[in-house]
Amino acid sequence: MKLLSPQSLFFILSRCFTLNFSFCVTLLAHFSKYLTLGGLFNVNAEEKRLEESRANFALWKKWGAYISERAWGTVREDYSPDGAAWEYLPFEQAHLKAYRWNEDGLAGFCDRQQQICFALALWNGRDSILKERLFGLTGNQGNHGEDVKEYYFYLDATPTQSYAKFLYKYPQAAFPYEQLLAENRRRGKNDPEFELLDTGIFDENRYFDVVVEYAKSTAEDIFIKVTATNRARESAPLHILPTIWFRNTWSWDPKMPKPSLEKFSDSNDAHDFAAVKLNPFGFSNYFLHCHESPPLLFCENETNLAKLYNAENKSQYAKDGINDFIVNGTLAAVNPDNFGTKAAAHYEFELGAGESKIIYLRLCKNAMLELEKRNFVKYAEKLFAQRIREADSFYAEIIPENLSDDARNVMRQAFAGMIWSKQFYHYNVNVWLDGDPAQPAPPPERKKGRNKEWRHLNNLDVISMPDKWEYPWYAAWDLAFHTVAFALIDSAFAKNQLILLLREWFMHPNGQLPAYEWAFGDVNPPVHAWAALRVFQIEKKRRGGGDHVFLEKVFHKLLLNFTWWVNRKDPEDNNVFAGGFLGLDNIGVFDRNQMLPDGGYLEQSDGTSWMAMYCLNMMAISLELAQQNKAYEDVATKFFEHFIYIADAMNNIGKEDVELWNEEDGFFYDALHLSKGEHIQLKVRSMVGLIPLFAVETIDAEMLEKLPDFRRRVEWFLLHRPDLTADIACLQAAGQFGRRLLAIPSKEKLTRILRLMLDESEFLSDYGIRSVSRFHKDNPYILKMDGMENRVDYDPAESRTGMFGGNSNWRGPIWFPVNYLLIEALQKFDYYYGAEFTIEFPTGSGEHLTLWEVSQELSRRLTNIFLRNNNGKRAVYGGTEKFQIDEHWRDYILFNEYFHGDNGAGLGASHQTGWTGLVAKLLQQMGEYGTEV
Repeated sequence: MKLLSPQSLFFILSRCFTLNFSFCVTLLAHFSKYLTLGGLFNVNAEEKRLEESRANFALWKKWGAYISERAWGTVREDYSPDGAAWEYLPFEQAHLKAYRWNEDGLAGFCDRQQQICFALALWNGRDSILKERLFGLTGNQGNHGEDVKEYYFYLDATPTQSYAKFLYKYPQAAFPYEQLLAENRRRGKNDPEFELLDTGIFDENRYFDVVVEYAKSTAEDIFIKVTATNRARESAPLHILPTIWFRNTWSWDPKMPKPSLEKFSDSNDAHDFAAVKLNPFGFSNYFLHCHESPPLLFCENETNLAKLYNAENKSQYAKDGINDFIVNGTLAAVNPDNFGTKAAAHYEFELGAGESKIIYLRLCKNAMLELEKRNFVKYAEKLFAQRIREADSFYAEIIPENLSDDARNVMRQAFAGMIWSKQFYHYNVNVWLDGDPAQPAPPPERKKGRNKEWRHLNNLDVISMPDKWEYPWYAAWDLAFHTVAFALIDSAFAKNQLILLLREWFMHPNGQLPAYEWAFGDVNPPVHAWAALRVFQIEKKRRGGGDHVFLEKVFHKLLLNFTWWVNRKDPEDNNVFAGGFLGLDNIGVFDRNQMLPDGGYLEQSDGTSWMAMYCLNMMAISLELAQQNKAYEDVATKFFEHFIYIADAMNNIGKEDVELWNEEDGFFYDALHLSKGEHIQLKVRSMVGLIPLFAVETIDAEMLEKLPDFRRRVEWFLLHRPDLTADIACLQAAGQFGRRLLAIPSKEKLTRILRLMLDESEFLSDYGIRSVSRFHKDNPYILKMDGMENRVDYDPAESRTGMFGGNSNWRGPIWFPVNYLLIEALQKFDYYYGAEFTIEFPTGSGEHLTLWEVSQELSRRLTNIFLRNNNGKRAVYGGTEKFQIDEHWRDYILFNEYFHGDNGAGLGASHQTGWTGLVAKLLQQMGEYGTEV
C-alpha cells in the first residue's frame, strides 16, 4: 500500500474543514505534532503554516511585503483632465504628496488592508532627499520608456513570508538624479539605456549593501533585522530610518476617523529600547520596538500643501517632515510632542571600511516585557536562524536535489521574486471618476476618458504584480503565468488569484476580464482557462488530490468570458478572431488596436489560435469535471465542435478560399481584410505564426472509455462533417498508447512550422525562440498603404519604434511566457506522436530529436539565460562587468521582462519575476526528468 505524503495528508484534512471546522483544526494541529514527534515523518513547518492559513486557523498571510515599489506615476493617482499619469504625480512630488490609493516604500511590509505600513528610509549624508522609494524614469523620460534606475534584489521568501530577505545597494555619493534624466533624455531609440552603473557611482565599491530581513514569530509578531555593510575602502556615514506609518484614509472622506501613533514609554527603560505605539481604528494596538533606543521622529502622512500649491498646510508636520529634519536640519519639521501618523527611528552610524552594523526591530501587538527585552537580540537571532532552516527545508522538497548549486540558487531567487512581487492593490473606479467628498471635484473630462466603462471595478486585494516598480498593477495574462509558478509553492494562492479576476468586482458584467489599469478594456490573450487547468494539475500531482470545486468555480465564470470573446471579437461571424494587439505589443506592421489602413480589419492568426486554444482548454476542464459529473460531457462536446470550426476557418476564411496558412512559406500569417473585400497576407515571420501550435490537446484512450456520451457525439460529428476535419489533427487516428490528438496543424504542417522555428537563422536562438524571425534583419517586411510605409524589422534588443512606447518590444527579443507555451505544446505533441516523430534540431544540422527532447533543449537554452556558462558568466547580464565578476553582485539574479534575441541579455523591466519566474517551473521539470542543468 502506498503511504500518503505529508502534503497529501494535510490536503485531505484541509478539504474536510467544511464538515467540522473546529474538529478538523484541532485534529490537524495535534495530528501533525504527534506524527512529527513520533518520527513517522516530518511535516515541514512552512507547510504547516500554509495549511493553517488555508483553513483560516492562523492568519500567516495577514502581513507581508505587500507595499508597492512605485505608487507615483500610476493611473490610480492621476487626477488630470488628459490622463497624463506620469506627469500628474511625478517622483519629485512623491515625498510631498499623500497617496490616495496605496503606498510605496523600500523593502516594505504591511497588513493585507494596508492600514499599517513599515519600510526603510536611508540617507548617506549627501543626497538631496531621503531614500524612501526607488527612483526611475517615467514612460516619457526614458529613451526606451519607463525604467527603474536602482539595484535591489529579492533574495529569499517563504510563501507565508514567515521569512523574507531583500537587498538594496545604496551609493555613498549623492544620487545622480539629474544626470540620469539628462543623459537618457539626450539618447534616442537607437541608443542603449543609460544605467546607474554607467554614472560611475559604484566605482571603487563606494556603496552600502543594505539587507532587510523579516521573520515571523507568530502570525502577527514580526521581527525585523537590518544589516548595513560598507563595501568601500574608506569609512562613510549612514543614517538608517526604519519608518512606520498609516496609509492615509482620512483625507478623502470627512467621515473617516484618523488613526494616530505616539512614542511609548513604560516604567522600565533600562533595556535600551524605544517604542512607537500605534492606535489604528478597527485594529488592535500595535507596537514597533526599536533596539538600541534610537531617537524617534514624528510627522503626518499628509500632503505638504504649502510646498506643492502655496496653500496652508493642515499640519506643520507634513509627509516630508522627517526628510526635512534629517536632510535640511529643519528642527520644526517634526512634532516635538512625539505623535502623528508617520514615525521613524533614527539610527546614525559611521561605518568603517568593510564594516557591518545590525539593527533589530519588532512589530507586534504587545508592549515587550522586561525578560523579552533582556534576551531580545539572542531570541531574534535564534528566530531568524530557525526560519532560515525552515525555508531551506521547505524548498528542499520542491527544488530537485540533482540541480546544480547555481540552478538551485536561480530557482530559489525566482520564487523569492514571485513572493516579494505581491502587492496590496486598491482602485475603486467609480470613486476615482467622481472624486472624493473631502477633495475638489476632478475635471469633467475624466468621465469621458480612461476606464469610464469600468465603474463596477472595485479592487482592494493582495495581487501578484508583473513588477512592483515598472508595472505596479495587475495584468490579466501576466497573472495567469504567475499562478503556474506559484502552484509549485502555494497552490492556494495560485487558485485564489485566478478566482479573483473572475469575481464580480473585477470581471465586467459583459464577461470581459480587466486587462490593466492603463486601459481595462484592452484585450489580453485568453489564457485564464489554461492557467486554471495547469494549476489544478500541478496541485494534484504535488499534493495527491485535485481541487474540483476550484476547477468548477472557474469554469462557470469562464463560460461568460468565452461568450464575450465569441460575441465581441469575431467581427464577421466566421470563427476568425481579431483581438487587437493581444499583449504582443509592437509585433505587427501597425498598431492592431487602432483604425487600420483602408478602414479594414485584421483576421489574426494569433487571435484565432488563442481562441482555438481556449476551446481546447475549456474542453479539457469539461472532461476532467465530467468524470465526477456526466453533465459536463455535453459541454465538452460543444467546445470540441467550436474548436473544429475555428481550426477549419484558419484554412478557409468565410468559405472564400482565403487562408491564414501560407503553403509556399509553410507558416501562418495575419490577413488584412480591406473594405472592398480583398485580403492581404501580412507575411511577417513572427510569434503570431507560432501561436497556432498552442492549440493542442491529447485525450487518453482510457478517458474516452470512461465518457461514452462524449465519445459517441465526437464520432458522429467526425462522420458527418469530414469537410471540416481534412486538414487538422482531429482525433481520428490513434497515436502512442491509443491517445487521440486535437490540434490546428496537421502532422505535415507541424513539421514545416518547426523547420522554421528551429532554424538558427530564423527563430531559434541560443537562449530560446525569438519573437520575430532573424530573417527580417536583412529582409524587413514593408507594406505601403494610404501613402505610408509600414515595416517590421528584426530588433533583438530594445524597441526602435514608439508604436506602444516604453518597454513593449516583440520584434525580436525572447519572451518567457510564449516560449513556455511552446515547450508545453511540443510535449503534448510528443505525448501523442512519441518516438516515431523526430525533427532536425537545429534545422540543417543533420541531428534529429523527438519533440520531448526538443522541449528539453529549449528549456535548457532558456535557463541558460540565468545560469553561469563555462566562463562563469551569465547571459542575462550581457557586458555589465560588475554583475559578471564582482563577488558582491554576480550571484544576485535579475529576472527581466524579455531578453536579447541573439545574446540573451536582460532587457525591459528588471524585476519581472512575474512571468519570467516560469524559469523556476522549467528548472523543476528539468530536474524531475533528469535533464542536465
